[in-house]
Amino acid sequence: MKLVMKFGGSLLAGDRGINRVVRIVKAAARGNKVVVVVSAIGDTTEILLDAAEASKSWDSSRIDSVMTRIGRIHTHALRGSGLGGEELKAVLTTSEELLENLKLTLTGVSILGELSPRSVDLIVSYGERLAAPIVAAALVSSGVTSVALTGGEAGILTDASYGEAVPDMKRTRVRLRRKIEPMLSKGVVPVVTGFIGQTSSGDMTTLGRGGSDYTATIVADSLGADEVWIWTDVDGIMTADPRLVKESRVLDSISYPEAEEMAFFGAKNMHPLALGPARLKKIPVRIKNGFKPELSGTKISDEEKRSSRVVKAVALVKNVGMITVSGESMVGRPGTAARVFGSLGEASINVLMISQSASELNMSIVVRRQALHRAAKVVSEALKRSGVDANILLDPEVSVLAAVGAGMRETPGVGSKILTAVSRAGVNVKMIVQGSTELNLSLVVREEDAENALSALHSAIIARR
Repeated sequence: MKLVMKFGGSLLAGDRGINRVVRIVKAAARGNKVVVVVSAIGDTTEILLDAAEASKSWDSSRIDSVMTRIGRIHTHALRGSGLGGEELKAVLTTSEELLENLKLTLTGVSILGELSPRSVDLIVSYGERLAAPIVAAALVSSGVTSVALTGGEAGILTDASYGEAVPDMKRTRVRLRRKIEPMLSKGVVPVVTGFIGQTSSGDMTTLGRGGSDYTATIVADSLGADEVWIWTDVDGIMTADPRLVKESRVLDSISYPEAEEMAFFGAKNMHPLALGPARLKKIPVRIKNGFKPELSGTKISDEEKRSSRVVKAVALVKNVGMITVSGESMVGRPGTAARVFGSLGEASINVLMISQSASELNMSIVVRRQALHRAAKVVSEALKRSGVDANILLDPEVSVLAAVGAGMRETPGVGSKILTAVSRAGVNVKMIVQGSTELNLSLVVREEDAENALSALHSAIIARR
């Protein structure tokens, strides 16, 4: 069996993190061909992102402070790794070289007072580049032959869209097979940096949100892996946020479309972009808890198993606001919606939900709360330029409540049950949207009612079945 195993930063952190990962990999490598993908250790990525932006106005003492913080995280991880002798010396040498190069990069940004997207990607890449050699050395120390590779060295080739680089999958597949397959045939476990790729000219790039998971599925696609295991700090995908709904439980299985829907709602799940390669090649993905490796977790695959639960999960999106555009001059006027959404797109404002009445008298839009007032201004100006006289109302104190499940498709009465459950909780619904796939029914409710509505919906539709 060929496995790609990705480990999140929380599993690598601390004085037991590296040993935890080594035990899991060593057990899996018995009888399987394994490729490991690692994230940056602990909070390293967040520290690097903050440092990249702030270093434009920093002096050398501030840069030294950041280097100390990052060095401490990796020293702590090394302390419990079991490394010693020449192996430890080699890792320390590699780490010192990387940290020195990072310091030079931050110093350069500070001197110039400028930070390009290319520089951000280079700075952020150091997190994974520091982690991979430590994991590989610890595997070697435990008796597993292993080699650390950056994403670029492994074969991941991208365009130059820094921050959201797009892999050239055709060339990446060829390069990855050529580099990794000979290693696997010899029993070597490659440890690949997640999140980062490389342009054809050799510049570091990052793959954006869910980047390390994306690396894992790119590798799996290229090598024809049997499964991808995403090791994280949760038991799997839950029927609801356990912090908000005590009765929530782990889902044994879920389909790719359901997982993609749930990813948007903040579930500890893979980003839809990261699921893409696995879905394309029908490679199952398992979400597993590295702190409880004996648990089976949640399997994401193309199998939509029939279940007594029409709705598999419920979720909340907070920190959103609603814009309602209304007016008689909108009726029968072609292009009004195009003007509204075109203006928002030009302003780089993402629209989360859309609803329009058949009468064309009003249109409601949900955006992130921090963009609400800017979005309203953009829409107002765009409509005025086109001669549309419309009223614009803002509601900044709302949340989106969503029910997700493939069983909703062509099942009569689901919407009625959802609305009844929310109504019985004394919650008023401001907006309702269901996509044509029927995988997701979303409601906009008052923020103060949101958690109550979530619990009521979970209790009525999931917990009681």
